Amino acid sequence: MRYAAIDTGSNAVRLLIADTTDNDGNVTFKKNTLIRVPLRLGDDAFLQQHISDKKADDLVKTMTAFKNLMDVYKVNDYMACATSAMREARNGPEIITRIKEEANLDLEIIHGEREASIIYASHTGIDLDESKTYLYIDVGGGSTELSLFAEGELIASQSFNIGTIRILDNQDKDETWKEMQDFVRLHTKHFKIVYGVGTGGNINKLFKLSEEKDGEPMSYAKLKSLYSFLSSYSLKDRINVLKLNQDRADVIIPACEIYTTVMKWANIKQIYVPTVGMADGIIQTLIEKNLPK
Repeated sequence: MRYAAIDTGSNAVRLLIADTTDNDGNVTFKKNTLIRVPLRLGDDAFLQQHISDKKADDLVKTMTAFKNLMDVYKVNDYMACATSAMREARNGPEIITRIKEEANLDLEIIHGEREASIIYASHTGIDLDESKTYLYIDVGGGSTELSLFAEGELIASQSFNIGTIRILDNQDKDETWKEMQDFVRLHTKHFKIVYGVGTGGNINKLFKLSEEKDGEPMSYAKLKSLYSFLSSYSLKDRINVLKLNQDRADVIIPACEIYTTVMKWANIKQIYVPTVGMADGIIQTLIEKNLPK
C-alpha cells in the first residue's frame, strides 16, 4: 500500500509519501518522497488570528500541487492535518472549504491532544526500552506537545501554546510556560530517571550539528553548548556561515530554548532523536486504520 501524509504546520507544510510492507502482519513503512514548503502560516495566525489572502492563496496552491502529486504517485489513502496556526486563525474553516473546492482535498484542523497522539503514534518505529521512562517533546512553530511514557504505557499527554514562531513573534505567555512546567514536574517527579525523545525539524537539525552517531542519545550539556554556539552568530551568519536554511536559521534558537528548558525541568540528561515527526505519525495512523478488522 502507498499512503500520503500532509502536515500543515505553523512554520512549514509537508507532504510525505510512504510505501508499506507487510511481514506476517507486522506492517512497516519506508519513506518514498518528502516535500517541505516553508509557508510560515504562524506569522499571520499568532499576530492577527487571521491568515492573509496571500498566504491562503499559497496554501491552496500547495495543497493543489500535493493532491496532483498524490494522484501521480497513485496513493491508496491519505490524511491531511492542520495544527496550531490553523487552529488559531478565525478564517481557518473558510480556508479548509476553499481547499476542498479548489484542490479536492480534505484538510482537517486537529486539536492539540489529537496532534500529540498522532506524533507519538510514530514511536512504533522506534526501538525503545520498555523498562525506561520517556518524555516525548515535539516542538513546532505554534505548539509543543509533551507525552510521558513509562513501561511502554502512555501516562500523560498535553499540548501547550508555546512554539518557535510564537516566541519569535513575542506571542508566548508566561502563564503557558508555567502551565507546561507544572505538567512536567507533576508527571516526572515519581521517576528517578527520565529520558527525552525529541521530534520535529529543529531537533533533527540540532542532532546533525551535534555529530552524534545515529541511534545514540544527545546529552543535555551538548544541547546547551549548541545553543550557545548558534546564539553567538547573527541570523545572517547562521545562514551564510553555518549554511542553515533561511526558514530554519531563526526558529532553531527558540526551539533550542524549549528543548533545554523542558529537559531541565524533567532532569533529563539525554535525549534520543529519531528522525520522525507528525507526518510519520499520520502514516502510522493510516496503517492502523487500514489493517484488516
